[in-house]
Amino acid sequence: TFSILAILATGLMATTPNAFADHSEVTITTAPGNLSVPGCEETDEGCYIPSIATVDVGGKVIMTNADSAVIHTYTAGTVDGFTPTPSGTFDSGMLSFEDSFEYSPDTVGEIPYYCILHTWMQGTIIVQEVEAEKTMMEKTHEEKTHEEKTHEEKTHEEKTHEEKTHEEKMETKEDIYVTLDHDIVGGTVTEMQIDMDASSLVLEVDATDNGSLTITLPRDVIDSTSNDADDEFFVIIDGEEVTFEETETSDAERVLTIAFPAGAEEIEIIGTFVVPEFGTIAAMILAVAIISIVAITAKSRLSIMPRY
Repeated sequence: TFSILAILATGLMATTPNAFADHSEVTITTAPGNLSVPGCEETDEGCYIPSIATVDVGGKVIMTNADSAVIHTYTAGTVDGFTPTPSGTFDSGMLSFEDSFEYSPDTVGEIPYYCILHTWMQGTIIVQEVEAEKTMMEKTHEEKTHEEKTHEEKTHEEKTHEEKTHEEKMETKEDIYVTLDHDIVGGTVTEMQIDMDASSLVLEVDATDNGSLTITLPRDVIDSTSNDADDEFFVIIDGEEVTFEETETSDAERVLTIAFPAGAEEIEIIGTFVVPEFGTIAAMILAVAIISIVAITAKSRLSIMPRY
């Protein structure tokens, strides 16, 4: 984005050099052609060249008559129809061919002017502060620097957040792999895994074509309930929620049919709880193991005790 802005800015400067030129001195000349009759005011360049000139406060404006056929003036003021109203800011008087008049403005603003002999000839002088363009360029640079800094900080924050989220997920994730009855058309299921934190079943799939998956979900493995009543599951394929059909429901299990597109890689079925018996089973296994160790140890001690 910033490279494009830089290129555009460079192109703008190259195509409009006067916008960033030195305005301590500017020269204005009468336009070529027959200026003694109306018509120049309707051309792109106007009756004076340039028709709008920019100069710094305290700078020099050199106004020249380049018309070898007719006398002209540079008179500050406005024209209403063909009626001129001089402002008194400056007046070159009658200028013959190649005669010039110089004017140095001391106030910021716009000064319209005209030729008192040919009132259709009109132009404008824009007087600006000496540091106006420099200030504008510095402001543009500061804004660009601020945008770049903000973009970099935002990118860093987003990256840090993503890394932190990934690390937290890796730390809290408990891998429990299961194998549930299913039927798939248009691909294969490569892995089934319980995500304890999300109360979900995650299936890794290799979808070679548009297809569907019908899977049986035992209620003692994963279920979705609310207020002791069945609630809908949420199904997400590659990060996007999709619709599905619950084709069978019983006290022991629920059967879902899920359509997926070709190229799908992950199907996640989210409920309200998963494998609640895993903790109990683990505790039972640990208890049995401890009891077995105690029993074996006791038996060993009895076998080595001397008999009297």
